[in-house]
Amino acid sequence: MDLLMTIAGPAIAAGIAGGVLAGLLGVGGGIIIVPALYFALSLTGMDPALVMQVSVGTSLATIVFTSLSSAWGHHKRGAIDFALLRLWGPAILVGVVVGGIIGGLVSGLFLVGVFAVTALLVAADMILRNPTHSPTPRSFSKPVWATLGVMAGAISAMMGIGGGSVCVPLLSLLGYDIRKAVGTSAAIGFIIGLPGAITYMLTGLGQEGLPPFSLGYVNLLAAALIIPLTIPFARVGVALAHRIPRRTLRLSFGLFLLITAIRMIGDLAAAF
Repeated sequence: MDLLMTIAGPAIAAGIAGGVLAGLLGVGGGIIIVPALYFALSLTGMDPALVMQVSVGTSLATIVFTSLSSAWGHHKRGAIDFALLRLWGPAILVGVVVGGIIGGLVSGLFLVGVFAVTALLVAADMILRNPTHSPTPRSFSKPVWATLGVMAGAISAMMGIGGGSVCVPLLSLLGYDIRKAVGTSAAIGFIIGLPGAITYMLTGLGQEGLPPFSLGYVNLLAAALIIPLTIPFARVGVALAHRIPRRTLRLSFGLFLLITAIRMIGDLAAAF
């Protein structure tokens, strides 16, 4: 009961905001769910070294459901590139397993650092650059796509996000329309979330000091609070993504990431 009272407010807020952002920006919602859980779990008195792992693992579990809702909404608007999914999917899957294993073993502060630096770089790109999309986006050979996919999957699994924070800027850089980049990244979220969550469950089995209702590094209570909210609110985000101007969509994405990165850097500074 103490755990429920402590995490209920942040989890509910994260479920609503994460759902909207998942549909709006194709990010899976993890980039807001991870910081919210990090804050809430820090108040429970659990081992600080485990807070980030549980936040990341639980976020990945919620992304499984959120990404499906978001991807379906974007699919109905023709905003998913299935050819790219077939090309990139297997490599991303490999990266997720690698990133999930690393994320379950390294220091929580290391994960915070990876999260903050990645978010800051992506924010700078989305705010400062205003590209025009091409009717024929640039592409690479299959080995290059595979390398990019492994990197995107590994970083996303380590940070507990659905891949949009990595994939949307990359696809935009290659000339993809921002809405198609968002829609395709939403579908990639499922490829990342399912194996990522399973990996965090397995690597956390037997770990002492976890909060009640945890299966490995996935807290089932927090997931149960978040998932019923992210699913419907992801559809709200999808509707917004296809109504607002493209430049506004990029700026919204970048400003959110910038705020998140600054907060994480502050947490890192306080830890040293």
